[in-house]
Amino acid sequence: MADSAVLPSAVEIPRPSVRRPPAALYIAPVIVAIATLVPLLYLALRAAEADPGVIASLIFRPRTLMLFRNTLALAAGVVTAAVLIALPLAWLTVRTDIRGARLITLLSVLPLAVPGYVMAYALLSLGGNYGVLARLTGLVVPRPSGYWGALAALALYTFPYMFLNIRSALAGLDPGLEESARSLGYSPGEVFVKVVLPLLKPGLAGGSLAVCLYVLGDFGAVALMRYEVFSYAIYTQYSGAFDRVYAAVLAVMLLALAAVPVVLEGAVLRRGRYARTGNGVARRAAVHRLGGFAVPAYAFAALVVGASVVMPAAVLGYWMILSPPLEGFIDVIFTFGASFLAAFPAALLSVAAAVPLVYLAVRYPSPAARLSERVAYIGYAVPPLALALAFVFFSLRVVPALYQRLPLLVAAFALNFLALAMGPVRSALLQSPMRLEEAARSLGYGAFGAFMKAVAPLIGRGAAASLMLVFVMAMKELPISFLLAPTGFTTLSVAVFSRTSEAMMPQAAPYAAAIVLFSSLFVGLILKYEGRS
Repeated sequence: MADSAVLPSAVEIPRPSVRRPPAALYIAPVIVAIATLVPLLYLALRAAEADPGVIASLIFRPRTLMLFRNTLALAAGVVTAAVLIALPLAWLTVRTDIRGARLITLLSVLPLAVPGYVMAYALLSLGGNYGVLARLTGLVVPRPSGYWGALAALALYTFPYMFLNIRSALAGLDPGLEESARSLGYSPGEVFVKVVLPLLKPGLAGGSLAVCLYVLGDFGAVALMRYEVFSYAIYTQYSGAFDRVYAAVLAVMLLALAAVPVVLEGAVLRRGRYARTGNGVARRAAVHRLGGFAVPAYAFAALVVGASVVMPAAVLGYWMILSPPLEGFIDVIFTFGASFLAAFPAALLSVAAAVPLVYLAVRYPSPAARLSERVAYIGYAVPPLALALAFVFFSLRVVPALYQRLPLLVAAFALNFLALAMGPVRSALLQSPMRLEEAARSLGYGAFGAFMKAVAPLIGRGAAASLMLVFVMAMKELPISFLLAPTGFTTLSVAVFSRTSEAMMPQAAPYAAAIVLFSSLFVGLILKYEGRS
């Protein structure tokens, strides 16, 4: 009797109810899915309008096969170069006693502030009869072009993506595995090849995916270097041909090609286990003394920093001296304002879509929530030129009033960088305790009121970081701006590209410098979050 007086009966115990998300939370995922998938579907339908025989002849024509080979060769070359640069730098800054490791880390990330087309501009400015080297030293060197020029420009810009991924993976390795291998008689080189390198697969795979997707979608560097790949051919076919079916076919092929590294990365990471399985806390890895290798190590770091940071900065500074100061400054201000009119609304729209998407995935995990999250990542995985072309075809046929209008450019920016906006918001939401919302609910607030009172203040910093991240990325985006910007609407990126393609190096310098200075905010944001992690 006493027990029955203390414990409630089984009937009296309230059963936990299954929490269902408010219906309003699905509004943003549905809009994002429609805005992302419908234009891409229409692009495929546009490519399929031609006769099957014509499509087959377009796919298998020698020029298309040449574009396929060139695109694969460039992606493979840039990824390889990025690994060869980033892996030694990551090892030096994480595992050795090199002095100034923090400074080297900072300088190794700074190239992200120099977009690929600006890096190509700097490389092109060095050579030729009227280049910087010829003017300063009298030494005339040929201007870089073709495969090697595009590879150099893209590798110098993208290797920081690989560096950050490898550095993070390297810092998280358990040194006990290396110690066990050394105790079995393995040499330091064998330990690195047989133990460390396989455990760096997540970092190598993540970095390779980021670099490869960027190379596949790049337009500015390959166009300036006159190297024909899918993205460059899509633009020339779209802008110079009356029949744009071939451009649509090339864009669909580029979409299929971009899916390959995404699938490969997942397959590579599913095949192995990379976490330690023992008990206890992992120790910090022992620091390797460079000794006699200190001089080559510093020389390597200086060479990388000199080529990726000092060289473009020096070239920009030289041309800035020769550019008309007042006139150029006024034009840059107006162009900056035009870029702002497109980038800032896109950032606001991207964050407004990211918050409900992330909230749905974190607070109400379900297959539908995971699917909506994956769809949001499509906009970032799709090459920008293919995404822009899909919006062009869709707007021309379905909503012609939007063609070459600012809202279409803003929407494309927002969808392209939505995945980036979700990262900081997700981190902030995961650190927001669920019990705060439950307490707000117990005080009588509804779902929206509880979110605004208990969650919104806590994710404010994450939302602000997302806003800044998307804003800076949109300010320097080139392919989408080139295809979707309204007539007479010139962004900073388009100003740099158009002037550089006409060899107007002094005139392009102020716009390139504005992009580099503004992109430094993006680099600072990356370092801030990389430092926290």
